[in-house]
Amino acid sequence: MADLWSEENKYKIWLDVEIAVCEAWAHFGEIPKGSVDTIKEKASFDINRINELEKELKHDVLAFLTSVSEHVGEDSRFIHLGLTSSDVLDTCFAIQLRDAGAIIIDDLKEVISVLKDNAFKYKDLPMIGRSHGIHAEPKTLGLVFALWYDEMKRNIERMEKANKQISVGMMSGAVGTYGNIDPKVEDHACKLLDLKPACISTQVIHRDIHAEYFMTLSLIASSIERIATEIRHFQRTEVLEMEEPFTKGQKGSSAMPHKRNPVLSENLCGLARVVRSHAIPALENISLWHERDISHSSVERIIGPDGTILIDFMLHRLKGLLENIVVYPENLEKNIWLTNGLIFSQKVLLKLVNKGVSREKSYSLVQRNAMKCWREKTPFQELLKDDEEITKVLSEADIDSCFDIAQDLKNVDYIFQNVFGEDSQA
Repeated sequence: MADLWSEENKYKIWLDVEIAVCEAWAHFGEIPKGSVDTIKEKASFDINRINELEKELKHDVLAFLTSVSEHVGEDSRFIHLGLTSSDVLDTCFAIQLRDAGAIIIDDLKEVISVLKDNAFKYKDLPMIGRSHGIHAEPKTLGLVFALWYDEMKRNIERMEKANKQISVGMMSGAVGTYGNIDPKVEDHACKLLDLKPACISTQVIHRDIHAEYFMTLSLIASSIERIATEIRHFQRTEVLEMEEPFTKGQKGSSAMPHKRNPVLSENLCGLARVVRSHAIPALENISLWHERDISHSSVERIIGPDGTILIDFMLHRLKGLLENIVVYPENLEKNIWLTNGLIFSQKVLLKLVNKGVSREKSYSLVQRNAMKCWREKTPFQELLKDDEEITKVLSEADIDSCFDIAQDLKNVDYIFQNVFGEDSQA
């Protein structure tokens, strides 16, 4: 990923754009084919020379063109014919973002492959579900991974759409009117570069396209943070249902030898904030003076490489974390019963309602025993069987049936079918 944003690669793409335009001019008979052959054979650049020239010229594209012309010679007069600097810069930026996006899409596919494996591995492993951080009702650990898979799958769709949107080239001249270049030259050159030509431009490609791309990176970062935050919760000492891998020789604290901290997840949460911060300047780049200035340029030199490199790194780190996650089934089981069976309260409520008791009365009866269970730490099931108002309606068998965890998990297959479709029985 970093190579995409190197000075060497940037100038290589600039040269590819210039040559594509020359080829287009020659295709329509406007410049000699032999001159294009010479340009393709001799065209090159020297980064040190470009840097030297830019100190004097104060213009990066002119410095580049001067360096190239020194290699090409007389036929260099056909290079940059009818173009303005932004034709080259914006088309190059589109190629860099498109190629970076392709890497990110591959990264996402690797992550969802691991998520899918974990979802099926732990599909039937019961755990406690939580709402507001409080024990709610049973679920399975596989559903946790399935949920993350589903979200990352949407991120792939978003990234593919953003990548398609960003793949736009422009060779329309100083104010986008094709005053000194034929639109068919742009069309032909863009095809050579595997881009679609902008429908309309000023001197730049409209920055709402770029903002959508960086908003997509922000969404991916937020999904990564959501997973990382959940892993941090799972690793808390009081919970310890899952844990980051702790490798041989690793140290958790400079002061406390016992510490095993969720440092990978915390790192991902922090980096997500940086990636999201790029969305604001990308949105602010949309508004430019008279539809074109270069205030966006300095921003994009930072958020382009930084945003894509960070997401690439984060997805690689997340994949490794998920591949090596440590699961503690015994703690998952222990935590299910931590509240002495309170998590089955809704089943008791519904059983009473089904027996003809009003919902309000049923709720009152169940909550009365639930609060006593909280205070006294007495098994909820026993309290219900000792409550005469409840036992007038429910038999012991009725009460016992409410504490069958299998009933809470009976639709896991249905959910997996929704998420994974034909692969749900993998």
